[in-house]
Amino acid sequence: MASSAPRTAPNQGVIEAARVALGDMLVDVKDHVDEITVTVRREAAADACRVLRDTPGLEYQQLMEIAGVDYPDRPERFEVNYNLLSLTTNRRIRVKVFTDEVVPVPTLTGLWPVANWLEREVFDLYGVGFAGHPDLRRILTDYGFEGHPLRKDFPLSGHFEMRYSETDKRVVYEPVSLPQDFRAFDFLTPWAGPEYRLPGDEKAEAEAPGAPSPVAAKDEAPKVVAVAATEGTNRDKPYATDNDERGRAGAKEAASEARKSNQDKAAQVGGVKSDTAEPAPGSNVTRDSGEAQ
Repeated sequence: MASSAPRTAPNQGVIEAARVALGDMLVDVKDHVDEITVTVRREAAADACRVLRDTPGLEYQQLMEIAGVDYPDRPERFEVNYNLLSLTTNRRIRVKVFTDEVVPVPTLTGLWPVANWLEREVFDLYGVGFAGHPDLRRILTDYGFEGHPLRKDFPLSGHFEMRYSETDKRVVYEPVSLPQDFRAFDFLTPWAGPEYRLPGDEKAEAEAPGAPSPVAAKDEAPKVVAVAATEGTNRDKPYATDNDERGRAGAKEAASEARKSNQDKAAQVGGVKSDTAEPAPGSNVTRDSGEAQ
């Protein structure tokens, strides 16, 4: 069964072929864990990559990535690594050059157009210049950004902050300002203010020991008191329901009607005044006959 992985030609003879092709442009070459790295002179970076691309047997046709590395203790603190791929043999090689903050590296945009954005990225993050680049501008950070984020000496904290100014239409730097608008509290707040007595607040009050309340019950046992069935209906409640309000209104209306005279009652119902006396409360005399039963 054939493997689905692409075939890769071995690296045998690559180092010897690279030595012959690069000549005096070569500074060092090594093979570590099947990864070949060639170090060339900085000013010969473009020529060396062209040789590795066009020489039969090497044929590294594609530029895959450009990566920077910072070693602050070295005189030439920056490494620029070009990762090349051979499409015909499926082999890879790394080309390395050294530089500092001042001396630029020759651009590879004439060999691979993709180097345009890759070199801009290295310039933005490390500050490495590329001579002959057609448009060497920042690509990841904002315009007006000061410094290079991936340098090992880049400050991670300071006394300035960056923001985009709508007035200036660019990124501006300003001293760090940390206003604490909520430091001076106004204590007239819902959680620390005047006492508002709202309906239902009585449910949060502590009840007697033994009752289902969030307060802890005392040691003494709860007392059970017998209450008549009708007694519970006359208890004063801390609130009034709709039925209670209707009952009270009906009682007031009944009492008002009871205090009216016979003449007023007759006029109210549209009847005729009669000489029959109003029966006394509790008597057995009917209104119609006037006789006791």
